[in-house]
Amino acid sequence: MFTQVTKGIKVSVRTTFEGTFFKNYKVHYAFGYTICIENLSKDTVQLTARHWDVFDALKEMETIDGEGVIGRKPVIKPGGSHTYSSGCLLASPVGAMRGHYHMVNFTNAKEFEVDIPTFKFAAPFAIN
Repeated sequence: MFTQVTKGIKVSVRTTFEGTFFKNYKVHYAFGYTICIENLSKDTVQLTARHWDVFDALKEMETIDGEGVIGRKPVIKPGGSHTYSSGCLLASPVGAMRGHYHMVNFTNAKEFEVDIPTFKFAAPFAIN
């Protein structure tokens, strides 16, 4: 598990290898990830947007920006958490992702960023 705390918000990531398949006559490697965002602060916060840097050993880094996570903009109260799962396709059996969330603190209406730790993907057969 990969974990990081920024400004009282703990982000934990667990990854899985889902398998290989062919798409457009090319092999792809499917990976899943589950992220738990825990509010360790005393303030209610809302996740409004995300930024990802996706690293694939066979391709250039890809940047992804979007609103919320999987169609939601969760409000997380003190002591609460939000967990979601998603995935990505890579051209190689190894890669990584990192990024940050844009959040709003409901107490002072200030926006801030929460780092998402760099997490790695590796198909079992690619690990020595």
